[in-house]
Amino acid sequence: MDIKEIQNLIKFVAKSGASEVKLEMDDIKITIKTGSEETTTVQYAPMPAAAPVQQVAAAPAVAETKPAEAAPAPAAAPASDDSKYITIKSPIIGTFYRKPSPDKPLFVEVGQTIAEGDVLCIIEAMKLFNEIESEVSGKIVKILVDDSSPVEFDQPLFLVDPS
Repeated sequence: MDIKEIQNLIKFVAKSGASEVKLEMDDIKITIKTGSEETTTVQYAPMPAAAPVQQVAAAPAVAETKPAEAAPAPAAAPASDDSKYITIKSPIIGTFYRKPSPDKPLFVEVGQTIAEGDVLCIIEAMKLFNEIESEVSGKIVKILVDDSSPVEFDQPLFLVDPS
């Protein structure tokens, strides 16, 4: 399990409201605890070794959460300028992909006309690839997220002109 997967797990647990999650795999054991102060603690210890448990400071997880909370406020200002557009938001937390695989073409591009039910992107969450389908018909005006970027729940992904 790499650091990116651990960070995504921390974000997922923080958003879920769970107070504690324990994950044991072949060679690692991870415990994530959230307290009343919205802090997250991760303990990482190799299973076979009897070494003391290393603790990863909660500050990075909190620091990553706060910009995500602050991001919708600046996004609200451009949304008022783009009030005629419909915003398609992420239904889940995960990693955003614009194409089904590295050697395939993009699902959608700016200026492309889409219909209801068209696949716009894929969001990977916990090794599951979820196709995100359009709920509206129109033209893609702007793609708000870079390919292979982590996305939060309810984060704006696309702007669509319904006319």
